[in-house]
Amino acid sequence: MSRKGHKIGAVDPGSIAEALELEPGDCVLSIDGHELEDIFDYEYYINSESIVMEVRKADGEEWELEIENGYEDLGITFENGLMSEYRSCRNQCVFCFIDQMPPGMRETLYFKDDDTRLSFLQGNYVTLTNLSDYDVERIIKFKLAPINISVQTTNSELRCEMLHNRFAGQALKRIDELYEAGVPMNGQIVLCKGLNDGEELERTIRDLSKYLPYMESVSVVPVGLSKFRDGLYPLRPIEKEDAAKTIDLIERWQKKLFEEHGTHFIHASDEFYILAGRPLPEEERYDGYIQLENGVGMLRLLEEEVESALQELQGDETEAEISIATGQLAAPFIERHVNSIRRKYPNFTIHVYPIRNYFFGEQITVAGLVTGQDLIGQLKDKRLGSRLLLPECMFRSGEEVFLDDITRGELQKALQVKVDIVKSSGQDFVQAVLHPVEEGSPSYEGYELKEISYE
Repeated sequence: MSRKGHKIGAVDPGSIAEALELEPGDCVLSIDGHELEDIFDYEYYINSESIVMEVRKADGEEWELEIENGYEDLGITFENGLMSEYRSCRNQCVFCFIDQMPPGMRETLYFKDDDTRLSFLQGNYVTLTNLSDYDVERIIKFKLAPINISVQTTNSELRCEMLHNRFAGQALKRIDELYEAGVPMNGQIVLCKGLNDGEELERTIRDLSKYLPYMESVSVVPVGLSKFRDGLYPLRPIEKEDAAKTIDLIERWQKKLFEEHGTHFIHASDEFYILAGRPLPEEERYDGYIQLENGVGMLRLLEEEVESALQELQGDETEAEISIATGQLAAPFIERHVNSIRRKYPNFTIHVYPIRNYFFGEQITVAGLVTGQDLIGQLKDKRLGSRLLLPECMFRSGEEVFLDDITRGELQKALQVKVDIVKSSGQDFVQAVLHPVEEGSPSYEGYELKEISYE
């Protein structure tokens, strides 16, 4: 490796790095003689009572710093969050949503990542096809956990077909290596009708359950199909009967595995229950909402949190008129929570508007893929009141920009209404309905390490 180092982008005020007179533009060269490959090397080697760090200052001068940090964070943020290049996806999955994007959107939306490091940093699901022997050794050495795996199927031939990668079946052997090393894992299955459903899903659940307890959970989510599928594999949408059969299969396995292992392990996403017209599972069946970011239990948790928040409130006669826009999937549940709020605040007028996704196609019903132009087109003649509430999942992380690059400010101007961005919890939802959200959205600079241990 070259000695070009890794450039510091920011130094936290009052941090050890500031006390050492480190500044943006300086480069970290090594720690305890180890040159740094990426963020994991850095986090691993600074996790010590004392270290020796080599730094090249912006003017070219090199410093050797002996640091007594006592396992504390140094307060450094690097210009590149990974401290190395991102690994792109080698696969051409039949269900890939990026292949279903329209032309002309911002360039970053077309980048397909399959970088195992982002599994630890951001919770991304990865196929393991980019994972080398060296990568596995680093995961075990650094005790990184959990790793989120996009499994799809344990049928090797079928996995090669679904990922359009002749090595995709062989990559499943990595799960055995991680299991033998005791690395915690989570799995995901994107269910594609006629491919990995039915008997194939049964086989996959059976195979993955053998990796308990290190394979901690597996989610099953329906394939998302946009209207931009010309020339792609002819996938069919999951319909009501398909959803019901999938739920029956999963719930049968949940009962079996809970009796044997004390965990439900396999979970259907909320969308299956909505498609099937069935009530959501009770809270206990979500095993602590371990698959929440895959849409498993989001609506149940929101309900529990809204009810809890309302129990703390007495209610009053305050008068107000506001509006809420969300995807078609969540709209009936939001309406139910709004009715609960109205019972305590009877003079609140709250309009709930489900937004049809004309941009990607009406089979896309989640709030996170609603665009600014669909909001403008469908709300411009509606009663909006003094404020319009939108979930933060509609916006690019840390910014106030929709997928189609329309900004919150542009939306406010087009609709002539104040737009409040609402965080995901039930408490935040109730608070946002009753009180205007403070200006400014949360900042998500850099990356947050999730459940990673360095021992």
